[in-house]
Amino acid sequence: MCGIVAYIGPRQACPILIKGLHRLEYRGYDSAGIAILNSELKLFKSKGKVSDLEELIEGKDLSGTVGIAHTRWATHGEPNDVNAHPHFSFSKNLAIIHNGIIENYAPLKQELLKRGFTFQSDTDTEVLIHLIEDIQLNEHVSLDKAVQIALNQVVGAYAIVIIDKNDPDTLIVARKGSPLVVGIGDKEFFVASDATPIVEYTREVVYLNDEEIAILKRNDELKIRTITNIAKTPYVQTLEINLSALEKEGFEHFMLKEIYEQPRSIRDSMRGRLNVKSGVVSLGGIIEYQQKLISAKRIIIVACGTSWHAGIVGEYLIEELARIPVEVEYASEFRYRNPVIYEDDVVIAISQSGETADTLAAIELAKSKGATIIGICNVVGSSIARATHAGSYTHAGPEIGVASTKAFTAQVTLLTLMALMIADRKGTISKSRYHQIINELDAIPAKVEKTLLVNDKIIELAGIFKDSRNALYLGRGYNFPVAMEGALKLKEISYIHAEGYPAAEMKHGPIALIDEEMPVVIIATNKGTYEKVVSNIQEVKARKGKIIAIVTEGDQTVKALADHIIEVPETEEMLVPLIATIPLQLLSYHIAVLRGCNVDQPRNLAKSVTVE
Repeated sequence: MCGIVAYIGPRQACPILIKGLHRLEYRGYDSAGIAILNSELKLFKSKGKVSDLEELIEGKDLSGTVGIAHTRWATHGEPNDVNAHPHFSFSKNLAIIHNGIIENYAPLKQELLKRGFTFQSDTDTEVLIHLIEDIQLNEHVSLDKAVQIALNQVVGAYAIVIIDKNDPDTLIVARKGSPLVVGIGDKEFFVASDATPIVEYTREVVYLNDEEIAILKRNDELKIRTITNIAKTPYVQTLEINLSALEKEGFEHFMLKEIYEQPRSIRDSMRGRLNVKSGVVSLGGIIEYQQKLISAKRIIIVACGTSWHAGIVGEYLIEELARIPVEVEYASEFRYRNPVIYEDDVVIAISQSGETADTLAAIELAKSKGATIIGICNVVGSSIARATHAGSYTHAGPEIGVASTKAFTAQVTLLTLMALMIADRKGTISKSRYHQIINELDAIPAKVEKTLLVNDKIIELAGIFKDSRNALYLGRGYNFPVAMEGALKLKEISYIHAEGYPAAEMKHGPIALIDEEMPVVIIATNKGTYEKVVSNIQEVKARKGKIIAIVTEGDQTVKALADHIIEVPETEEMLVPLIATIPLQLLSYHIAVLRGCNVDQPRNLAKSVTVE
């Protein structure tokens, strides 16, 4: 959510900043801005896309080797030119870019108003830069010291970069609860919300921790202090991101590319963890806490959005295989309902970005109660990876499309491995059944590859249903969370209202919605409650709903009832989510394209939701 880019060094800053903003567009935003310092501090910002900002600055003199840039996702104040970042201080000597929320901005603003400050925007960010300048001037301290003092007065989350007109050789950077990474080059520094704008220039990075302030001085070493003035030694890491992963590579959209990457991303999430020949499942990242998982009396999964749906699949897997009770919680509700947490509970936190504010808040609550926290995320060095006791990366690779696709299947893959590992060590699964499942899991990437061949069929279906106003997705057992995820994808990128329901629950309410205009997508693979699902299909058909059924190859029963069928390869019931979700992703994608929607950057959404 929001994107930060900054640069100081020998190169021209503007091209680096604009390219960096484009790299961060996937995070979701509604306005963009840039500030460059040469003989003066020049600031330009605009509602809309980065391309709108580029039009605004065309022909302007933006030469200079230090600058900051930002894409904003509105919180305080509507999306417009004035509320866009960067924001000037009162004197216009300082400018700031900021991700996060200053929760106590209102009383701070009232105090500053009493002192004669005026405000141009409705943002909490402008309050922060005015506060910093007020401290700097009245207490006669350096800018970094003023930032330190100010950050001890604010409540909330922040990732900030500040540029000073009177000091062209310095940038001040700080973070708490919102991600920030510093790239270290040859006598130059890069700053960004994540590594995507940096990897083109350097592989050496430092991820700032909460309440740390970095001082970036031209031709000097990186210096880090906490807001309580404790010096920190920077921990330099080497990025492993492949630059090609940040390009579309011939696909029309990142989302389509990422759908087609799933055979590889699922395989990569198993690599080094699943050894079929020796019959071993091992998750090195959690090996020290393996016994905690095995002996846990309860596991709590906390997540949001798509990750929550993956968590529901995980609940079914762990309970069936390892026989441990599992509760799946919306992270956004977890901390506010005074949950019962015991010291022997294990909490699994799932997040693609590893920066989801609601999930981080849930982690902190669970840690305060003494629970063991295991993280599952996709971004190395992310906040959740550092906040948890242990965890595993999904290895899905960068996911640029705002609507998660390969992250979902990678998370489900990792949860499957975790459930199998616990079950095997705990002895709740027979050796023959264990080997049967791991052999089938090993075959999943090839079956996903085969499932992708339904793309042409789905393009036809998208043409039929692109003008629908509502849709219902139904599934039972392991396919219920698949139905919810399919409905979420359609909502996110095509703006068609859709709901995912347990198929048996349809008759307890949603059946009232069904008529000849209502497309009903039913996951009806030939496992588990297949006969019951067939009955649910007949209930829909009797009310003239248009049935799109996801079926196992060779199915004849559902084929005779459905208006349209999409065949997928046969697999174990518990592994069906890894296959059945593929055609639902494609259906959402093609409908959105036909409706003229911005598939990779759907309206109002952000990839990394770093505010609560």
